[in-house]
This record gives sequence, structure tokens and C-alpha cells, in this order.
Amino acid sequence: MKKMDRIHGCFNEAPVLAEKIGRISEVRKNHFRLWFEGEEIPARLKGSFYTEDAEKLPVVGDYVTFQYNSQGDSTILSVCERKSLLQRPDQSKMGVMQYMVANVDYCFIVTSLNEDYSYNRIARYVSIALQGGAVPVVILTKSDLCGNAGRFVREAEQISDKVRVHAISALYGIGLHELNEYMTPGTTICLMGSSGAGKSTLINAITGEEIMKTSEIREEDGKGRHTTTYRKLMELPSGVCIIDTPGMREVGMAYTQDGIEDAFSDIAELERRCKFRNCRHETEPGCAVKTAIKNGELSQERYELYKNLGAENTRNYAQKKEISKWAKAYKKANRKAYEDRE
Repeated sequence: MKKMDRIHGCFNEAPVLAEKIGRISEVRKNHFRLWFEGEEIPARLKGSFYTEDAEKLPVVGDYVTFQYNSQGDSTILSVCERKSLLQRPDQSKMGVMQYMVANVDYCFIVTSLNEDYSYNRIARYVSIALQGGAVPVVILTKSDLCGNAGRFVREAEQISDKVRVHAISALYGIGLHELNEYMTPGTTICLMGSSGAGKSTLINAITGEEIMKTSEIREEDGKGRHTTTYRKLMELPSGVCIIDTPGMREVGMAYTQDGIEDAFSDIAELERRCKFRNCRHETEPGCAVKTAIKNGELSQERYELYKNLGAENTRNYAQKKEISKWAKAYKKANRKAYEDRE
């Protein structure tokens, strides 16, 4: 990884104490690992981080300034400005967001062409990628097991004109050459998808090495066991960075309204053509959405998916907003206590 000489746009401005810049490669609770000058080093957070909002805490893919310690844990001082941040609602904590990865160029949405395939789930991933500032690339794996992969490619392409779709078989090398355009030095690619979708196999095929453990899937439901249990950034000799993530079967929506409208830009444009600004697309006259469905320009299924994702986003956003109000008050009190101690 190239060493940077100057610091720009960091969340926590810290005094210059022989600061260096590294990249977060792994986060496990309060333990961090950084890529720095071709190797991984252990690190911990400066104490003031614990009075900050969760969004300002380092995640995998973040560039950070740190004070180097060759004898033990280095100290992370600040998080540099992000060009992208992928997030989703935390499934275990209502109203709380989970900040997953940062500074991603492409989000490879990996799904296998068996029982794992879900148009709904792909659309959710696409919305999250677009909202976070990454380019969504749908990778349909195990194409050798599917008699009509082209049909699924065309279906996934209909999700959005912003999405790219590739059908591959990592096991037999089918379609892998199509991914070469993304493998340029300095590029960061994040892999997301369900367990057993083929993320680890794809990484092994891309790198040409068995660097990731793979597991068999259950024949009865096509589901796999978790082979990746935490997010991990790997730097390849080519200068490409790959971030692997744990399998996610449920992908919630919150703070993704822009991403949803970007993914379903055709429907958003139809809504702008409706006669009434507050058209609900039910019984109102002059509804462009109803007309498009009637004329076959828009499928009822696609519109229902758009509507459901939007409703879910609104519901989760309201929960997050209410909880954030109380969380900010708590953080403010903690910050004051910390400053008083200093």
C-alpha cells in the first residue's frame, strides 16, 4: 500500500506526534489491525474515540492516522475523510445502524444460481451500495449449475441501469475474464452476499491461491455455513484490495432513500410525472406510475418491491432518529466528563 505524506479531512484532529497513515484491515471489538507499509500491525483507539458517534469510529477500509509503536499496539488518532461508507440496520439492535466498510470502489454482490438467488435481496444490496457511494456489481456464481444463466443476468440488470451483472463459475473459470476490468491497482472491492454464495471461492479464483477457506453447502436448501466470521481487508500483489464480509441473509433498509431512488430511477422519474405531487399511485387521476403498469412499461412486481423497500426505509429511519436523539445526549454527557478529566 502506498504511503501518504499528508493528512486531509480527519474526524478527530490530533497533535502531530510522528503521525503515520495506515488502513484498517480488521476490527474485532476493541482490537484493530492496520495495513502499513506492506504488513499488518496491531492497534487500539485513542481514548477520545469512545465519546464519539458510532459513525466516526474506524471500520474496515478506513484510512487512519496513528502513532506507531514497534513494541506493541499502535494508537489510532483519527479517521481520514471517506469517499464511501456502506451501512445497514443492525439486525440485533433496533434503530441502530451497522457501519460495515469504507472507501470501497466496487461492491461485488455475490449470489449463487441455486436456491440462494433472490431478486429482492440483490435489489437491497444494490440500494445500499449506491447510497454508500460504491458501484454495485452483481456476480452470479455457479453458472455451470444453471441451464439458463442468461435469464437471471437479464433479470438482475433490470434492477437498475446503474448495476453491472456477470455470470461466472469460479470453479471452472467461466466468465472470470469479465472481472479483469475491476482489477486495477489502487481499487478496493468489497464482497457481500449470503453464506455459501461463493465469496471465498471467488477470492481464491481471483488471487490464484487458496487463501480463503471454503465450505460445502447443504443440498436440501442450498445454504452454506459461515466461513467468514468478520470483515477482512486483503491487499493483493497487484495493488487491488479485497474486503471479504460475513454472509448476510437479511439485508435491512434505513438511511437508503437516495440509494433506493437511484436503483429504481425509472420509477422515481415516473413519480415526478404524476399530476399530483402527493400521488399515492392508487386511485388518483393522472398517475404516471399506474399508466406505466397498465401499458406494460413497468411490472407490478418491480413497483411493489420499490414501494416495500421505501416503506421499510422510512420505518427504520424513524426508529433510528428517535434513538439517535437519546444517544447524542448520552454521548454529550460522556464527552463533558472526559474533557473534565483531561
